Amino acid sequence: MLIVVGFVIVLLAVFGGFVLQDGHLAALFQPYELLMIFGGALGAFVIANDRKAIGLTWRSLPMLFHGTRYTRELYMALMALMFDLLTKVRREGLMALENEIDAPYESPIFTKYRIILLDDHLMDFITDYLRLMVSGTMNSYQLENLMDNEIATYQEDADIPVQAIHKLADGMPAFGIVAAVMGVVHTMGAIGRPPAELGGLIAAALVGTFLGILLSYGLVAPLGSLLHRRHQEVVKALQCVKVTLLASMNSYAPTIAVEFGRKVISATERPTFAELEGHVRQLKSR
Repeated sequence: MLIVVGFVIVLLAVFGGFVLQDGHLAALFQPYELLMIFGGALGAFVIANDRKAIGLTWRSLPMLFHGTRYTRELYMALMALMFDLLTKVRREGLMALENEIDAPYESPIFTKYRIILLDDHLMDFITDYLRLMVSGTMNSYQLENLMDNEIATYQEDADIPVQAIHKLADGMPAFGIVAAVMGVVHTMGAIGRPPAELGGLIAAALVGTFLGILLSYGLVAPLGSLLHRRHQEVVKALQCVKVTLLASMNSYAPTIAVEFGRKVISATERPTFAELEGHVRQLKSR
């Protein structure tokens, strides 16, 4: 929704200001200029990226048009889930989690937190590392290194579509200039026409530069920045799980381990200690 609002603000500000200057919007309607800009930029995008990059970019686009799922509500559920799992470990041992992680979508613990079940990244991360902890073959330093490597790999893959969109945006002003130059060439070829017609042709040529810059900095580049933000939210949630599990491996009580994880959460989504404690107690009383 905010993307649509932002686009509307940009377009109203730019085109509204033009109209208020007694400009004629019809003069800005240049479909052939748009064809050259979009077509050239799309072709350059295909040349600059392989199948993996194009696929990742395409699959990342839906993230832009949905609100963030990493809200305070999700983090409250995540911390409560981690508390439940670690409490079970404390009482019954790591082997007690075997059935929970083998079939998490049927687990009485996991199914209490459906908001977490809907997040594939979190579910895979939690169950994979709990499985490694159950195996008992890795110490906390080895597990931390593996977690760091997995998170770094996710960030590298996540940066591919972000960079692709930013490069697409960077190229649009240049293709706007190309469209403008082509318009000037067309104008020079019609140099014998009356001055009024030549003025219209020159104006149409200049629209290419205008559209290239507007599309780049007003529409496409902000999408790349937003996509980067969306991926960073995933990374922050993974780091929260990582810190909590490592604290548990280092023999901290579930309450303290969850507090370690809470401290990693961004300030805007981080529940207070009292809020989290009250939420956990409420769930335990059910």
